[in-house]
Amino acid sequence: MTTGLGFPDKKVMAELTAKMLLEVEAIRFMEDKPFIFTSGWASPVYTDCRRLISFPRVRQTLIDFGAATVFRDVGFEQFDTVVGGETAGIPFAAWMADRMMLPMQYVRKKPKGFGRNAQIEGHLEPGQRVLLVEDLITDGLSKLRFNIGIRGAGAKMTHCLCVFDYASDRLNQHEGKVNLAKNDIALHVLANWDDVLDTGLAKNYFSAEQKNQIVDFLKDAENWGRKMGFV
Repeated sequence: MTTGLGFPDKKVMAELTAKMLLEVEAIRFMEDKPFIFTSGWASPVYTDCRRLISFPRVRQTLIDFGAATVFRDVGFEQFDTVVGGETAGIPFAAWMADRMMLPMQYVRKKPKGFGRNAQIEGHLEPGQRVLLVEDLITDGLSKLRFNIGIRGAGAKMTHCLCVFDYASDRLNQHEGKVNLAKNDIALHVLANWDDVLDTGLAKNYFSAEQKNQIVDFLKDAENWGRKMGFV
């Protein structure tokens, strides 16, 4: 199903994005023990969107979806450049810049501390309208750090595109979107947890029990491991 402009329907793009994430194991589920995050939290699932860069057909389709999302939701001539965040966002930003026929830069979380002490690599002009492109978003705080560097260079970032959003409409969890909105940045994503859970169950990537474990984790990520007896 497509829109009148020939873009895939948003729901179709979300389902296909979820299928690609699952097919290339960018989203993995625990077998006998949970994944442990840097925060110390235990999790039944791990998301690694960096795997996507190794699958040309997947990444090309995702970039097509990203461009369609931006053109449909924002416009065709609303950006002057595309910026990627170090390090995971850089390849996605490069492909999006090429697809949208725009210049590209990348931004560090903080200035590198020597030489030009640059936080942004590439040529970014004051006043340019920036689309930040990233692989995924959780609470959005790293995006806000990138925004400090972008605005410090005199450019303006009001939109961010991510492949995957660690959010759920059903659980009313939109931390990343809310935090960006507080800073006048609109978030655009290709898929979230609802899409992955629905597609994964329908396509037999995981069982109903595994889905329930993931939902339980999303409801109370900090305490899930303790309740399950893992920590």
